[in-house]
Amino acid sequence: MNMLLRKTYSPFAEFATARSAFDHMLAQPAIDVTENAGAYTVKAALPGWKPDQVDVTFEDGVLTLKGDIAETEAPVAEAKPEDKIHWKEIRQASFVRSLKLPVAIATEKVNADFENGVLTLTLPKAEIVKPKPIHINVK
Repeated sequence: MNMLLRKTYSPFAEFATARSAFDHMLAQPAIDVTENAGAYTVKAALPGWKPDQVDVTFEDGVLTLKGDIAETEAPVAEAKPEDKIHWKEIRQASFVRSLKLPVAIATEKVNADFENGVLTLTLPKAEIVKPKPIHINVK
């Protein structure tokens, strides 16, 4: 008689695998970059992050967003060594996202706002790169 081995079904295991793949896709914050004649605007979705957990730098034409949340800052119940953890999603999180901007930025005029989990950076273009109309004199 041929016996089939049955694998024990675990919805937790299947969900954890799907969740891990989903988390991997979302490991970096989603960003939008727009441009007008005077500036670039960068918006980064950072739900659950606080402004003091995010660093923003601009160096050599590269804008870098970096975030770090220590596990101790996450609202997780204290687990005892003898506790068996069945599910743990709150953990240390970090990201680094860098963007190369094609023009010089007036760094002294950069503005950053953080509202409802969205970081909005306004990066004014340096005067030297703004298009300037040249008036042609007719004689």
